Amino acid sequence: RNYTELHQKIQKLHQVYSHLPTWLQGVLLRNGPGMHTIGDTKYNHWFDGLALLHSFTFKNGEVYYRSKYLRSDTYNCNIEANRIVVSEFGTMAYPDPCKNIFAKAFSYLSHTIPEFTDNCLINIMKSGDDYYATSETNFIRKIDPQTLETLEKVDYSKYVAVNLATSHPHYDSAGNILNMGTSIVDKGRTKYLLFKIPSSVPEKEKKKSCFKHMEVVCSIPSRSLLQPSYYHSFGITENYIVFIEQPFKLDIVKLATAYIRGVNWASCLAFHKEDKTWFHFVDRKTKKEVSTKFYTDAMVLYHHINAYEEDGHVVFDIIAYKDNSLYDMFYLKKLNKDFEENNKLTSIPTCKRFVVPLQYDKDAEVGSNLVKLPTSATAVKEKDGSIYCQPEILCEGIELPRVNYDYNGKKYKYVYATEVQWSPVPTKIAKLNVQTKEILHWGEEHCWPSEPIFVPSPGAREEDEGVVLTCVVVSEPNKAPFLLILDAKTFKELGRATVNVEMHLDLHGVFIPQNDLEDETE
Repeated sequence: RNYTELHQKIQKLHQVYSHLPTWLQGVLLRNGPGMHTIGDTKYNHWFDGLALLHSFTFKNGEVYYRSKYLRSDTYNCNIEANRIVVSEFGTMAYPDPCKNIFAKAFSYLSHTIPEFTDNCLINIMKSGDDYYATSETNFIRKIDPQTLETLEKVDYSKYVAVNLATSHPHYDSAGNILNMGTSIVDKGRTKYLLFKIPSSVPEKEKKKSCFKHMEVVCSIPSRSLLQPSYYHSFGITENYIVFIEQPFKLDIVKLATAYIRGVNWASCLAFHKEDKTWFHFVDRKTKKEVSTKFYTDAMVLYHHINAYEEDGHVVFDIIAYKDNSLYDMFYLKKLNKDFEENNKLTSIPTCKRFVVPLQYDKDAEVGSNLVKLPTSATAVKEKDGSIYCQPEILCEGIELPRVNYDYNGKKYKYVYATEVQWSPVPTKIAKLNVQTKEILHWGEEHCWPSEPIFVPSPGAREEDEGVVLTCVVVSEPNKAPFLLILDAKTFKELGRATVNVEMHLDLHGVFIPQNDLEDETE
């Protein structure tokens, strides 16, 4: 169904509040796929859908809901043609059968090195005072966080040589963005680039954008020229960048020939279960990689949770799988009414803690565990000098993790996440204490909550002092979706605001405090 116009309306929501904090002022802005059918054509995969932004504005104890499709070039081309004409990762678009042979031949040629989509449907990124919808291509789209209007398009590749980039950047204390992207066969090399986008530009260059001042901080060579690792996020500590080169790889030759072979780009991703997973640590000051080779067994991960340093070790927490079955779960042919019951992951998401000794006794015996912290995680010295790491398991069955970002890169206690167990559909949200492994839950029957976002209270002194916000889609007919507000410390409900339009399952988002918004337009 195409309910574009409906989703441009702004609504004051029906509220059922008991203790909504008066300090909660600002906008919860979220992003995800929202339209999967255009004319007579359908996307193959849920992650391919046209981006639909939606927001909850908290103002003087009231909540307003607004949603709007991202007016990307992809959206405009598809809507104008009334069919899918721009390829997405899981759906290859082909020319209209009525087009002449020259147009078809040109289309085949242009897909050899594909021009990726600007359908930025995964996350929201803050750059200076501006906000951008992001995905994993080289394009991002500036948006107005209050009206959800789509503004200019930015192409990372005009400033740094990346073909792909993550939609989970990090921010340093000055507000600069640190992100990673893959540079495919640039000057005969395939590498992973860490790049920086400054939060502001010099006064004399005010008319220039921050992107013109983008710089490559460092590069990590891919272990394979034509099969770089896929990655969705990375970690950061006070002194190091944590990058995991996993054996979930993109085959560049297959990517270049996918269009002519009649297959989608997703089919060019493969999990090599016999390979190792390599850990890279880049010193943020020297911009040099730590020379010791650290590795673990084959795994697939999408989300880093947090990382920090302790007594010469880097500790990092991730959510990992034993295979790549998660992506396959979301092909639309599987998303039927029995989806929740009939589609089971073959690998449960596992929250793993790796403890990597960057400073260790170089004369330690082969086979000895180099970890000196109190943990069941190990790092064993091998004959060739490499170090084989095994994790401590913190818990199982959580995804879409968030932390109090004030503790990002620092020793921390709490993770907020959705609970998924063996089904990819989130049924609860959880608060995990990574130190005690205690878990608090919130859940109701037929409720599918989104990624929980922590918002600290003003002047908070404790890590979990604040609220947790999550959008909840209800699978039971005739029951309205709602925004849920929980006390982050107790995980008790403070209230909810029901939405009387159909609300979509989304992916990621941000809370923007009122102070960070420019003068509000009524």
